[in-house]
Amino acid sequence: MKYIYNEQKLRERRKGLRRNQTEVEKLLWGRLRDKQIYGLKFYRQFSVGPYILDFFCPQIKLAIELDGGQHAEEENKEYDAIRTDYLKEVGVEVLRFWNNEVVQNIEGVLSEIIRKTNSSQPPLV
Repeated sequence: MKYIYNEQKLRERRKGLRRNQTEVEKLLWGRLRDKQIYGLKFYRQFSVGPYILDFFCPQIKLAIELDGGQHAEEENKEYDAIRTDYLKEVGVEVLRFWNNEVVQNIEGVLSEIIRKTNSSQPPLV
């Protein structure tokens, strides 16, 4: 199966999303940027195939998605499931967090991300 990272046709949309990131995205980005977790490089608004991901680490193929209340609506749940299935098919694991979870428990969210990134790392010798 062929898939494309950062497809050119989505470039302007990705740039716009980075310029207009939400406060919750800013909060988490402050903790992911500059290789703060195991030296792993995360990107904001990175696309895989037709989907733009909130955060992505290509080294371990981990996507982090932040969901607001609209994701609880049935039609959005279906879209998210289709999107997640596609990402799984191309080898990308998806971690999802609710916006309020990031705001109220950033340390817990980071612990989950660290746990997932640590399990994706080869053991140190």
